[in-house]
Amino acid sequence: MRRRTPLLALASCILVSGLAVSATADDRDELVRQREENTVQLEDLRAHLEGTEVELQDTYLALEATRQQVPIAQAELRLAEENLAAAERVQQQTADRLAVAEAELAKLGETIAHAEERTVRSREALGELARTTYQNGATLSAMSLVVGSGSSGDFATRMSAVDSAVRVQTAVLAEMSELEATARNAQERQEAVTVRVTELKEQADQAVVAADAARDAAAQKQAELLSLQARQESLAADLEGRRTQIEAQQTLIRQANEELAREIARIDEENRRRAEEERLERLRQEELRRQQELEAQRLAQQQAAEATTDTSRSEPVRPPAPTFAIGTPVPPPLYVTSPYGYRIYPITGGWFFHPGVDLRSACGNKQYAAAAGTVAAIRLEAWNGTHGNQVILNHGMINGKSYVTVYNHLSGFAVSQGQSVAKGQVIGYTGTTGASTGCHVHFEVWVNGSTIDPMSLPGF
Repeated sequence: MRRRTPLLALASCILVSGLAVSATADDRDELVRQREENTVQLEDLRAHLEGTEVELQDTYLALEATRQQVPIAQAELRLAEENLAAAERVQQQTADRLAVAEAELAKLGETIAHAEERTVRSREALGELARTTYQNGATLSAMSLVVGSGSSGDFATRMSAVDSAVRVQTAVLAEMSELEATARNAQERQEAVTVRVTELKEQADQAVVAADAARDAAAQKQAELLSLQARQESLAADLEGRRTQIEAQQTLIRQANEELAREIARIDEENRRRAEEERLERLRQEELRRQQELEAQRLAQQQAAEATTDTSRSEPVRPPAPTFAIGTPVPPPLYVTSPYGYRIYPITGGWFFHPGVDLRSACGNKQYAAAAGTVAAIRLEAWNGTHGNQVILNHGMINGKSYVTVYNHLSGFAVSQGQSVAKGQVIGYTGTTGASTGCHVHFEVWVNGSTIDPMSLPGF
């Protein structure tokens, strides 16, 4: 009889566990989607930590990442436990079928043995009958019965003995034929069941391996979950223990912003002073020109006393008022990683103000002057607190307002203090100096001593 391939045994396990696999496919897709959402949330969270000491950032981000991983680990543990339960069901069902098959195989063995034993006894009985008949000189020949009988009574006796012997022989032969058929059928069934038992043993072995693997996976997920929970508790305790340090860091941020505001106020005052000087100088020049025109008119009147000449005083030509068209510090398209304005500080839960806009840019990328102006200050990271390497550009008075732009966290400078720059000129390179969460552009626009949202300006 041809033996079935082991793939049939494996197919049986797959059919039993197929429902469990399809039932968890959507769950796995949901876990993948959740991981992608968590990545986006952590990137946004990193932007909200702008200005915090890097070590504190790392601790808090690790805590948040752990918090996000815990529900995922719980879901993965649940899936692992479901897979384990399915594998154990397959293992139990296979074991049950194997037990039934082995019981049937044992019963068939008993049936065959019993039939063979009875066949042997029947053969022995038939042989004994033949020997007895021979020893008594009995024969089945009708002529011998007639000739050999001394009387009618003797003939009847002999005839009865022969008839009995024939009946016994026929019964024994019929029983032997039935026993042989029974044994033959049982042997054929035994061969088929033996093949089935072999296949079920292979399935049982595979089910044990699958259950062991599922059990190990569930144990691993359980260990991962416990590890994540322990890490979460440790990070939370560490962060709580450093609350004083966090508050001190926020104080440094406020102080750095206040210092920058004072510096820009000084620039604004200088811009106003220069604007006032320029205004007074224009007035002086206009007055001087008016006096010169009056003197010229008086002389002309003296020289042409008899002639009447209409003279029109020419008005001074004033240049058109300048407009402030701002450009972007990096080429478009722009990707805002942290917008301008108030937001909740993730670590303490308090509100804080982000005075600029953060734009995505790789370390070393060029940054450009948003408008023409003068480099008011170049500040190095070592003496500039949380802002890192910084460039401050003074764009002077535009339509009666003082404009200043600020560029933080630079990796290097391309200009020097006091230098005049044109719009679009390289002023430095993107970096992550100071209290920065990674390479990016931090860009601020100040108007009359207060910040405005750069994204609201026409050039953006």
